[in-house]
Amino acid sequence: MPLLLSSSTSSCDDCHDPQRSASIQTPTAAAWRTTTTTSTTAVTPCISIIHQGGRTFTTTATTSRTTFHRHNHKTCSSRCRRSSTIAALLWSSLWWLWMATTTSSGSLFLTRAGVHGFALRSILSARNYPWRRPLARWTSSSSSLLSSSASFGDLAKSNHQWSSSSFRLTRATTATTRWPVWFPTSVVLRGGGRSPTTTTTTTRLHSTTTTTTESTTMTTTTTSTTTTVTSSSKASEKLAALRQCMQASGIDIYLVPSDDPHLSEYTPAAYQRRSFLTNFGGSAGTAVIPSETVAAAAANGINDGSSTDAEAAPATPAFLWTDSRYWNEAGLQLDSSHWVLQKQGLPSTPSIATWIAQQAVRHYQETKQPLKVGMDPYVHSAAFPKELKAAFLDAQQGMMIDNDNNNDEQLDDQDGEEAEAEEVVLIGELVLVSENLVDAIWSDRPALPLSPFRVHPLDYAGVSWQDKVQRVREAMRQGGAAATTDAASVVSIKKKPPATLAVFCTLDDVAYLLNLRAQGDIYTAPVGIAYATVSMDQVCLYCDPAKIASPEVQQHLENVTLRPYDAIAEDIAAHCAASKRNRVWLDQSRSNYAICQAIPTTSTTLKQGQPPRQPQLLDGQNAIVPMKACKNRAELEGMRQAHIVDGAAMAEFMAWLEDTVVNQGRAVSEVEIDQQLTGCRAKQPGFLEVSFETIAGVGSNGAIIHYRAKDPSDLLKYLDTNNPILIDSGGQYTYGTTDVTRTWHFGTATPEFRDMYTRVLKGNIGLDSMVFPEHTTPGFVLDVFARKWLWEAGRDYGHGTGHGVGAALNVHEGPMSISPRWANKEILKKGMVISNEPGFYADGVYGVRIENLLEVRYVKDEDNIKAEEENAAAAAANKKDKEQLAANGDQSKKPKVAVPGEKKYLKFSKLTMIPIQKNLIIMDLMSKEELDWLDSYHEEVLAKVGPLLPKDSPAMTWLTKACAKIERT
Repeated sequence: MPLLLSSSTSSCDDCHDPQRSASIQTPTAAAWRTTTTTSTTAVTPCISIIHQGGRTFTTTATTSRTTFHRHNHKTCSSRCRRSSTIAALLWSSLWWLWMATTTSSGSLFLTRAGVHGFALRSILSARNYPWRRPLARWTSSSSSLLSSSASFGDLAKSNHQWSSSSFRLTRATTATTRWPVWFPTSVVLRGGGRSPTTTTTTTRLHSTTTTTTESTTMTTTTTSTTTTVTSSSKASEKLAALRQCMQASGIDIYLVPSDDPHLSEYTPAAYQRRSFLTNFGGSAGTAVIPSETVAAAAANGINDGSSTDAEAAPATPAFLWTDSRYWNEAGLQLDSSHWVLQKQGLPSTPSIATWIAQQAVRHYQETKQPLKVGMDPYVHSAAFPKELKAAFLDAQQGMMIDNDNNNDEQLDDQDGEEAEAEEVVLIGELVLVSENLVDAIWSDRPALPLSPFRVHPLDYAGVSWQDKVQRVREAMRQGGAAATTDAASVVSIKKKPPATLAVFCTLDDVAYLLNLRAQGDIYTAPVGIAYATVSMDQVCLYCDPAKIASPEVQQHLENVTLRPYDAIAEDIAAHCAASKRNRVWLDQSRSNYAICQAIPTTSTTLKQGQPPRQPQLLDGQNAIVPMKACKNRAELEGMRQAHIVDGAAMAEFMAWLEDTVVNQGRAVSEVEIDQQLTGCRAKQPGFLEVSFETIAGVGSNGAIIHYRAKDPSDLLKYLDTNNPILIDSGGQYTYGTTDVTRTWHFGTATPEFRDMYTRVLKGNIGLDSMVFPEHTTPGFVLDVFARKWLWEAGRDYGHGTGHGVGAALNVHEGPMSISPRWANKEILKKGMVISNEPGFYADGVYGVRIENLLEVRYVKDEDNIKAEEENAAAAAANKKDKEQLAANGDQSKKPKVAVPGEKKYLKFSKLTMIPIQKNLIIMDLMSKEELDWLDSYHEEVLAKVGPLLPKDSPAMTWLTKACAKIERT
């Protein structure tokens, strides 16, 4: 599928008209030329390029290699374009002849040099041609797949856009059927390696005035001379090495996000490329590295006042975008002599796409060449290329560009419908790299983990994986019941075509679906690196075989098909190629771009401004997300138990901390605090690991929202009676996940600190006390109740108030949230678990945050009991009704749905069982109702946690004192 298109000026050999490439079109025979090359063994940087002015292919037979350069004829004279159809038939004949004369038997397989697995597919529609033959062939050596639906008639008639790439076309002698192979309209590549030595000869099929070998040069401008660096190298050395790779690949700007192929918040060490490059340890942020030329121009824009950045920029800066949670941390960790912090969320800070478009305008004005933006498609969501293209189009609208191609000419598609040509991007183009450039320079990059899966017991899961699969399939039959679609880019939901394949890309979705957990792949997250798919007759798990070596896991997954981890894109492409009626249910916002590109793009030309359509895609929230968000009875019971034992651990820890700091008078480091707290949790039954890296910030470090103490470190502080400490921590237990924040002070706090502490507490109580109707209340409606008292004092905090939490899963879970960002309209529902964590941060001085986890419940207990009973009864009834309908042969009727009765209301029930420090509260600011809330909460904490502690232990003594009623005047 074409992404971002470019412009280049050249001359057509047929008509010699100067022309500019409006888009990369499906090739006709007259559009191809070849060049003769001789190659030896070379290390290739695996590049897929949206090529300006033509497409370059590298083909390799057993002893021959041909480089084809496609020339665009769309904007040449009409004489040139009229020759295309006839020439296409001639080209087809030559192709068949070449196949017949170069081997006695064999099929053609497209594989990139050295690739051990990638997917490649084409969907050049041929609805009106009976000789269309789909291709789906495997190579035994690389498991690579080519899926094509092209026909000769399509090739002659089509005038559709292409993305470009450099491939190896290998003739596999083990196959027996001879097929014509047409090159694909979009590419999914993965891996990298060394190409074998070949001696090549070519035949010139179409002569042109210019011999261009740009793509071949890029792929053979090897990493053999690339400078490698280590994690301890200086920022200047890392940037220099990366820019060397960028220059070899012809890239002007390279993007390094925080994500892994599953778009995880927390990633394995092997995927922490942004952290390696920037030395910034936050969990969110994207590094944008311009070439030295582009960087110098950007720095001039900052230093001459045309940019809103307050400080002077380095001579050739790189940039980091991150949100307000990490501004303080990033400012301390970035090397300011090479990096510029872009404070994402400020009105003066442009988005990454907008900033790149601004650089593209400057670059195009100076060079008349498009800005080439490189990215690894496996670590970006599908949303970013669309956003970047829109930014390019917006930026170039104000430019005077001689664009002969951007005509609103009417094109007839194969159904005879009229449509306008898609608007063309001239100032920028996207370069997809299949081998991440950071990996090429990272000499001490950790290996990918292979931690084994374990079975998550049914006692804690509540529902078997087989039942979850049945619920997924029921949603698939309804056309993706949770899917929300864009009529411009995917099938309209009104038609509700049934989904034939559901794809799950995020690690917690896979773990939840199959009742699997793991420890070690991602520190603090009990998930394993894997994909999963569900069709109507098969469930597939894509992971390394070592992860399911346990006999218990194998028995648990007895009816699940194990597939190679890298085969996911290939299998999706094959499923789409098997039938045009097949539909893939995939949430593009939670899937990487490479996976999304495995779904074919239609060949129908669209009206201006519309993205290419994917008629086989059902894009929307998958069926697992709402199931996972609304916990069942067993999951909620596990969460409650986890928070009770977590309270016992915290009581033991606080007794030690207070005694050490106050009674013994010893200052305790932030690192020791972290270690002691984790040790107390480790004593609790079922403890596995922390649910995230503990935040223990003394004094000014408490204002660093996601601070992580390290020893040695210039930031490391020691707790004494002069400074407060903010501790945000949590645990992963076999039955639940916890997350709690408390702010403590063992000395005399300043009046300002106490004022902010009291206002934060009032906000926590205000949100906790809310009652709201079901089916109508998204989280952003409630956010104001947490901020009200801070707003009255002219203060606020930059992060959200609440996030979802998984049941023995990720500590951050969607889709619900409580935040001022109203874009998230997910309704809060019974069974959801969400955090309540208002705060205030005085940069360089202190931080305050008070966090509890809350369970969403009905106000009336009888409604909660009735809801659980009705859910169980409805599930059984629907199953019985469906079986009866199937027996009667009538599938058109639906099981009866209960008629809604009286409106019900929801409230929050506290899960966290840890006291709140009382002597920091300004009593005059508290209402009687708020003080009653605090006394009631402490009474509940003591009743639930106390029985777990020895009667005369320091922990019990501390807990009893901390939960005592407030003295009121």
